[in-house]
Amino acid sequence: MLEIKDLYVGYYEDLHILRGLSLAAETGKITAILGANGVGKSTLLKAIYGFLNPHSGQILLNGRDVTGTATHQLISLGISYIPQQPGVFKHMSVRENLMMGAWTFQNDKKRMESKIEENYERFPILREKQHDQAGSLSGGQQRMVEIGRTLMTDPEVILVDEPTAGLAKLLSEEVYRMLIDLRDIEGLTILLVDQEIREALKIADYVYVLELGRNKFEGPASEFDDLEKAFWA
Repeated sequence: MLEIKDLYVGYYEDLHILRGLSLAAETGKITAILGANGVGKSTLLKAIYGFLNPHSGQILLNGRDVTGTATHQLISLGISYIPQQPGVFKHMSVRENLMMGAWTFQNDKKRMESKIEENYERFPILREKQHDQAGSLSGGQQRMVEIGRTLMTDPEVILVDEPTAGLAKLLSEEVYRMLIDLRDIEGLTILLVDQEIREALKIADYVYVLELGRNKFEGPASEFDDLEKAFWA
């Protein structure tokens, strides 16, 4: 389980974006973080992943305090991050992109090949296109490469920021199916930040709605049928 307790985080010492935020992402579940632009959703992921140092509060992974831990150490502990902006190396091949995800064990060739093969089994189209430049793939296929690269390190928790930003509806549906499979087949814990409220509610198990860096609502996704009331009441 990933737990956030009374977290205060900002980009300047005297200006907090998150103001006492607390939440929990349960093991093997998709937890969605929703809210308007600027309420701190992406800031939360950056703080968890070590890009920002919290001013106060705690970040706990399976009961272990990982607040302020360096990003490379968090990867080893089982946390990975898929950012909003496309992150493939466009002029490198699909295979080379996957290999970049194995930099923490780059000298273990056997393990690297095993993880690449797992990704080809997970996403068969990547085997077919393994020697193609990643930039030549569709948006949905590039997301497969990103997710595959993330899975090279066997994470327990994946932080996902706006997974379908800029994608057409059909490709977006493909990405959401991938996230469902990661939960249902791989058993991963997913903390999802999303502006696509209705789509996020379809796949999430539990939902937090933020307002001005604080919790506004929380509960099982099934309780958020009345979107207008939930977000703007």
